[in-house]
Amino acid sequence: MSTIAELESATKSYGEIIALNNITLRIPRNEILTIIGPNGSGKTTLLKILACIEKPTKGTLCFNGERVNERNIDRLRLKSTMVFQKTTLFNTTVYKNITYGLTLRGLSKREIAEKIREVLKIVKLEGYERRFAKKLSGGEQQRVSLARAIALETDLLLLDEPTANLDQRNTSIMEAAISHIRREKNTTIVLSTHNMLQIGTLSEKVALLINGELVNVGKPHEILNAPKKLADFARIENLFSGNSCATQEGTTIIDVGGNVQIEAAAKTIGRASIFIRPEDIILSKTKIESSARNVFEGKIVEISDLRSLVKLKIDVGKPFVVQITKRSFNEMQLGLSSKIFIAFKASSVHVLD
Repeated sequence: MSTIAELESATKSYGEIIALNNITLRIPRNEILTIIGPNGSGKTTLLKILACIEKPTKGTLCFNGERVNERNIDRLRLKSTMVFQKTTLFNTTVYKNITYGLTLRGLSKREIAEKIREVLKIVKLEGYERRFAKKLSGGEQQRVSLARAIALETDLLLLDEPTANLDQRNTSIMEAAISHIRREKNTTIVLSTHNMLQIGTLSEKVALLINGELVNVGKPHEILNAPKKLADFARIENLFSGNSCATQEGTTIIDVGGNVQIEAAAKTIGRASIFIRPEDIILSKTKIESSARNVFEGKIVEISDLRSLVKLKIDVGKPFVVQITKRSFNEMQLGLSSKIFIAFKASSVHVLD
């Protein structure tokens, strides 16, 4: 498998702070590489170096077999594009936001119009051309940023936490768009994420980064099958381990301690590690009757405001992180120490071991 970019013994320091330490990494062409690690591990810095936005303090970066230097960096920078976690759009229409980069590359008005129709279809924003980008929702703005990047059709696309703090609908659209351009355009993609499901569904390779050092590079199943090691440096929410046993109904019960037994649709016997996505958990102030096999009562012990979303930590004997919209949070009149029920389906329990 050929490589599109290679880092060799790359170190990046800011004064006395070492953001990346002696990184050697090869990016396979036409694949998706996912970078995971805790906040401050150097993921964004690594992406910026691959995008030729930052330069290594020591070591080298090669792009398409060509060593990046002062003479060619401006030219090679056009071969990649990066979408940042914090969306930055021009204060104008969606159409003009996407037009900017295409105009700099010399495309005609007709070519630009065709390209914009294509990319807006990919991110499910058809008909949004005349809308003002900054008046869109956070998820829609992030989709415009992705559309603007993929319209450039660069060899390498770099995505920094592309679905962070998005609701499930926008996350699904972003994931589908990423898969589409990987499949249809043969674009090489490097993305950073904390979403464990994206490791399994999007990635061909996973790089583990901690404290600026590359811990390991492997296939998704190799990483996901070591959840205890993974939990040491990746922010995995609702990750539990315990002994499991089968039920007569064909499901599995995992005893994770704290008088909490979780029912999973997957069949596994013995020691198992599981996780439940925060957005897959339903909240209710009263016990609800539903098809959910897992219902627990607890109280809110922590609240995090994430613009349009709110993350809650709920103690039910074990701490669960739940993600809801700010509107739902306000309508339910929730606060610290509020008593609450959480519920999630057995099919929402993902078994890692």
